[in-house]
Amino acid sequence: MTYKEIQDLIKLVSRSELNEIKVKDGDFELTIRNKNYSKLLPASSAVMPTNMMMPQTAAPAQAAQPAAASPASSKAADSEPDTSNLLEVKSPIVGTFYRSASPDKPAYVSVGDTIGEGSVVCIVEAMKLFNEIESEVSGKIVKVMIDDASPVEYDQVLFLVDPKG
Repeated sequence: MTYKEIQDLIKLVSRSELNEIKVKDGDFELTIRNKNYSKLLPASSAVMPTNMMMPQTAAPAQAAQPAAASPASSKAADSEPDTSNLLEVKSPIVGTFYRSASPDKPAYVSVGDTIGEGSVVCIVEAMKLFNEIESEVSGKIVKVMIDDASPVEYDQVLFLVDPKG
């Protein structure tokens, strides 16, 4: 299965009512789940055989849902800056997030840096391929949402950007 075919499957799941899709062929197994996936929900999944042989791939971990805010945490939220006017730079693929090209190189972007549309902001490694992620927005980086060398999921927010910056 090619990288492009995997990306197409991710897009299919995100745009459809499917909660999960599994692709199996011999030892190769790929599971893609959308953000609404829950083991408690009735199965709404598809199984798709392939003719490609690849090593087994683990399914991405489900993102934890935030708990309801308690009175103490809502007071803390009031003191945080308003993020409603900020734009998000999201991961277009599942993989491992890296802020720089290598450990001895500087980060592509840091808090306070101004970026333009098409600027490379990070790398996401997927299936041993290092993919440069380009920003689809312009502005000033106000927050890095992911730690370096952490796993990321499809459509997960990587950076918050102030378009006025």
